[in-house]
Amino acid sequence: MTYNVDIDQIKKDAVEIFQKGFACSESVIYSIKKNFELEMSDDAIAMSSGFPWGLAGAGCICGALAGGTMCIGYFFGRRTPGDNSSYMKCQELTKELHDYFKKTNGASCCRILIKGMKKDSPERKEQCIKFVESTVEKVAEIIIREKLQK
Repeated sequence: MTYNVDIDQIKKDAVEIFQKGFACSESVIYSIKKNFELEMSDDAIAMSSGFPWGLAGAGCICGALAGGTMCIGYFFGRRTPGDNSSYMKCQELTKELHDYFKKTNGASCCRILIKGMKKDSPERKEQCIKFVESTVEKVAEIIIREKLQK
């Protein structure tokens, strides 16, 4: 399958929907779904609503990273028990995304990434926009690269 997607548009859509009120994880999934024209229910976006602010404010994994991981799982994850080939491929690509995110941003835990910032501050929002933008770009690049290899 070939995808004719515009990475800049993917980033733009993710940032726009984030600014309209979706959280980081929801924005990443929304933009990948829209730009890859996936026949995916909006339930997938709803399933990610607990991820923002490091799992509902607990401070763990960044929501953008979690949403990106869900997108990689959609494309490369296993759908049947015992499908170890798909499982291992998904694990490999998820690790790639995680390592990229951590190297680019210095951490993958929300509490570290937004330390000292108030939840609704413009400073925090601007920083999270950068996380959403870079994550959705990397996810799209992984999908395109891996799907073109097949």
